[in-house]
Amino acid sequence: MKIFTIGYEGTTVPQFITALISAGVKRVIDVRALPLSRRPGFSKSALRAALEEMGIEYFHLKALGTPADGRAAARVGRHVEMARIYAGQLELPEAIAQSAQMLELAREKPSALMCLEREPAHCHRTLLLHSVAAGAELIDLFA
Repeated sequence: MKIFTIGYEGTTVPQFITALISAGVKRVIDVRALPLSRRPGFSKSALRAALEEMGIEYFHLKALGTPADGRAAARVGRHVEMARIYAGQLELPEAIAQSAQMLELAREKPSALMCLEREPAHCHRTLLLHSVAAGAELIDLFA
């Protein structure tokens, strides 16, 4: 199984969508705990509409997002602490269920996990995939 990842930090919606289309992505799986953004067009409703206009499906899996204390640690560069907090999140029943849903969605059609962080090495989406999709081929996209 192949799973793409992408962050929207420092990009625009058109650049973001172009990167997805160029890679052949047909579905975006939003793994933000809070699907809101100060960046124009990246809040849940606006992003869903823009993606669907281009033929890309949108799913939001809230339980796969980073809890507030993990986001706070990441903002100040405490990535080890963020990883520890996020590992605890993945043990919750709703996160286990949504992890299985995410894998099923990714098996159905080319899918990209998305969140804010541009750099995959500092992002929970990479921790998520290493935890629940260890055998998958991971492809990081940059917009």
